[in-house]
Parts: sequence; C-alpha cells; structure tokens
Amino acid sequence: MDAAFTEEQHEIRRTLRELLHKRCGPDEVKAAVRTPPGYDEQLWRQLAAQLGLPGLALPAAYGGADCGPTELALACEETGRAVLPSPLIATAALAAPLILALGSERQRAELLPAIAAGELTATPAVPAGRLSTALALTGPNDGDWAGGGRAGGIQARVQGAGWRLYGEAGQVLNGHTADVLVVAAHTGGFARSRTLLFLVRAAGPRRGEGAAGVPGLLRVRQTALDETRPQARLELRDVEAELLGEGRCDGAAVARALAATGATAAAALAAEAVGAADTALARTVGYVQERAQFGRPIGSFQAVQHRLADLYVSLQAARSAAYYAAWSAGRGRPGARADAGPCGAAEPGVGALALAQALETLRAVAAEAVQLHGGIGFTWEHEAHLYFKRAACDELLLGPVHRLRARAAEEAGLFTGGVGGSGQRPGAPVTAGTREAVDV
Repeated sequence: MDAAFTEEQHEIRRTLRELLHKRCGPDEVKAAVRTPPGYDEQLWRQLAAQLGLPGLALPAAYGGADCGPTELALACEETGRAVLPSPLIATAALAAPLILALGSERQRAELLPAIAAGELTATPAVPAGRLSTALALTGPNDGDWAGGGRAGGIQARVQGAGWRLYGEAGQVLNGHTADVLVVAAHTGGFARSRTLLFLVRAAGPRRGEGAAGVPGLLRVRQTALDETRPQARLELRDVEAELLGEGRCDGAAVARALAATGATAAAALAAEAVGAADTALARTVGYVQERAQFGRPIGSFQAVQHRLADLYVSLQAARSAAYYAAWSAGRGRPGARADAGPCGAAEPGVGALALAQALETLRAVAAEAVQLHGGIGFTWEHEAHLYFKRAACDELLLGPVHRLRARAAEEAGLFTGGVGGSGQRPGAPVTAGTREAVDV
C-alpha cells in the first residue's frame, strides 16, 4: 500500500474545501436544513457540475470521474468538516454502487449518467431501518434481515410484465426527495422467500419530472435529531417497480453486492466522521486559547491540554483507519492502482472497524467540544451542537459501535480459530456467550 496521495487526490481535497468554506458555514447549514429538501439544492448542483462529486466513484463510461472509494472518502472528509447536508452518502456511496453492480446495461445507461451529472439523486430503502445489517456491517445479510417474508417488510409480486411493491420502510436517507429508490423487497412467497432489489423511479432524468408523485407511494420526512441527515418514512401501496438487473440477479448476488457496497459506504462515512471531528477539535483548540479564566487562557492549564492531546491522538488513528478502509474497498476495482496489491474483495471487517473507530472518536471530540466551550457550547447559536448531533445519529444509522466490532471479529474468525481464549474449536460457530463478550 502506498500511503501517499496523488496530486489529483490533493486537488480534489483542496478544491472542495475552498468551495465549502465559502458556501457552507454554520449559518448556511442551519438555513439549508430548514428547507423542504433538507439541503441546499443550488449548492448540490454546483458540486455536481463543477467537481463531479456524485460521480467520483463511477466509471467514465457512465459519465463518472473514474476514480474510486479513496477519492470518495477524501471528498466525504471535506463535506464532514462543514457538516454539509446533502444526498452525497445516499446517492454516491449507497445507491449508485448497487445500480452499477447489479443493474442491467439499460438501467445503468439510463440512471448512472444522470446521477453523475447531479440530475438525479438516489437512495436505498430497507425495511425496519436495518440498513447496517443489509450492508453486512453489523450482522450477516444472508438471512431474514428484511423481515424474512413475514408481515412488516416490503413484499414484491409479479403483475403483468412488471412488479408491484407493498409495504413500508423507515429511516430512509433523503427518502422524501430522492428521484430513484433502490428498494429491498421479498419475493417468492414465504416458503421460498428471497430478498431482491427493485427500482422505483420517483422522478425523471430532469428535475421536476414526476413531481406529482408515483401512484401508491407516500413519502413523509421524519423528525431527526441530526437535521443535516434528512430521513423519511416510505409507504408503498402497490407501487410499480422494476427488478434491478432485470432477472439476472439472485439472492446471493444481491447479498454480495450489498456487502461490497457496505465496505465502501463504511469508509466514506468514517472519513466524513473524521472530517467533522477534525473541525470540531480545531475550533475547540482555538477557543481554549482565547477564553480566559483565573487571569489566563484555559488552554494553558495542563488538564485541558492533556484532554485535547488524547483527542488528537484518537483522531489521527481514526483518520489512518478510514484511509486504509477506503484503500481496501478499492482493491477489487478494475483499473485499481498498482500499489493496491493483489486485486480482490475488501479485507473482511476493515470497513466496520474503521467506522467504529471514527464514530467513537467523533463522539468523544464532540462531547469535549461542548464541555470545553462552556455555557455557549450548549446554545443553538453555536455550531458545537451540529457535531454532537452528527456523532449521535451516525452511530444509529450504521452502528452501534460495539456491533460493528463484533461483526468484524466474526468475519475475521477471531472467535472460531482459537484466538482470544474463547475455548471454541476451529470452525465452530460463534456462540451466544461469545457474542455477549464481544458486545461488552
């Protein structure tokens, strides 16, 4: 692995940082989250047109920049610094990779160029809010993670030449505004139930088409602690859909694609958390150097210095883990850099571990930022609460941290090969007692 970034990667970071510094301050963030979409649509179109942000990890054949997870992670780190409310994670890190991996050539040609150009946004819709399990980050995704064919999930049935979906999904990222929904639904009846992915086109390639809505589809924006991550509840009542892949995909292929997407999304979200933590820590350091107590800046007290030094060490470790997770996720890409080593799937558990460390670091930094800012840190006018809420909600989105680590341990065989003193024979399944020990 070559840890040095290329000049192109540095340029992506510099350009995005300069633009967001001008257009996305704390006041702009607070104003954007109060709009109906929950983000600044004009800024999003600018990021797409000038920087190609939503198409960074898409192939050039579909209008993308032909980069990879590393470039996407670097971009997410910069958006995390500004706590940018946008559909970047939902579109570029979650939905687009699924369409690229499983979609037919017709579906790719119709959707991916429009996504890369910023004309369409997309998001995955998973029943019961189990997105982290669907992505194989907190548990295996080859079981009943979407309901097992029972009541409560989303059911798919054939009607004529197409499909119809019935059910509901909550906590869908940008679900109230996404133009394309990638919906996980059960088909085949209870006895032979399997989970497949379906496309619901809520709008056409040009913004505004389909504004009247899709018959049977109800989308309601939910109240969220972190307003910079708008979420929605979707209700589908015999909604027309098309199978992603047009019959070429089976349940096993869907599970593999979701797991690969999970590795990329975990690296992107980890980098975003690192960016948010970096800015929160920098602002806290600046504040303690200015705020005076007992006739001297509080930053001159050794106790405060030690707390900030510990946070800095944690932040640097989390950044290294996020970069490594992004590099690992891009190893199997066609045209990957020669320094990426042997091409193949991402290393098991790397994304989950990096995400766990980044989320833990952001939570610690945000909490210290609020405390060290004193009384002003608790107020709505100060930006410290933006980072604290982002830390709390990110762990709910793809966590929690202890389950991310437990899943990584399972994937690495930590408790099945006699490692760690569990006393289990090699190849034996992880027992309930072992799972509890990991969770602790």
